[in-house]
Amino acid sequence: MPLVSTGELVSGARAAGHGVAAFNVITLEHAEAVALGAERAGAPAILQISENAVKFHGGRLSAIAAATAAVARTSSAPLSLHLDHVTDPELLRAAHPEGFSSVMFDASKLSYGENVKATADAVRWGHERGIWVEAELGKVGGKEGEAPLDAHAPGVRTDPAEAVAYVAETGVDALAVAVGSSHAMTERTASLDHELITALATAVPVPLVLHGSSGVPDTEIRRAVASGIVKVNVGTALNTAFTGAVRAFLDAHPSAVDPRKYVTPGREAVAQTVTHFQQFIA
Repeated sequence: MPLVSTGELVSGARAAGHGVAAFNVITLEHAEAVALGAERAGAPAILQISENAVKFHGGRLSAIAAATAAVARTSSAPLSLHLDHVTDPELLRAAHPEGFSSVMFDASKLSYGENVKATADAVRWGHERGIWVEAELGKVGGKEGEAPLDAHAPGVRTDPAEAVAYVAETGVDALAVAVGSSHAMTERTASLDHELITALATAVPVPLVLHGSSGVPDTEIRRAVASGIVKVNVGTALNTAFTGAVRAFLDAHPSAVDPRKYVTPGREAVAQTVTHFQQFIA
């Protein structure tokens, strides 16, 4: 089916009182697995390509974007294309010609004032082209190239009053908030601050986004969605599933050399992981 816009998926989920899952795409197999998993769950999904994934592809967005969009268009599930954690202005400007309906512009490393200015500029650029823009306030740790960050350290969490001002000053369409999760967690042990999520959802007029959901237990994500989280980002859990299945196959078949033999179980493991997350998000 045709690509759906991220804004439409997020707005629909918010109106219905549930969430929408956003899954990271690194390779063509990731995209295929996300589409398959969403189809099995009978739920929509957001296919998101991060700036780090673009770097993996030699800094070239076009090929992985075109492949991911092609997978989405041939799927029976409603799927959108999202460019995630963009810090490079040139990559931001590449989103529109490549068919992305949304971008997460990440100025969270900057001071509050610089973050507001850079994000407001990105929002103006995006809205002129019909692009839905997400941003981040607070510090969701674990990003590549950053030192480990304690998700419970003072000053890390998103402040509701500051979030209200930030949304008003930038005009963002959605806000990623720091409520206890962290990127790149391989164990699902994160504990979320549900009182803070409720306070943010009550105060902030735009949908809230949970980054680092791979490290959050199912029950915690379910509670977070009930408390007001709408977009739920999942990345590391897909890679953990893929790598585990590939490793198991190669351990059992040490003479295997055809990548189709071991990539197939890896892709299936990702699809199963997608379906699992969809059961309590969508």
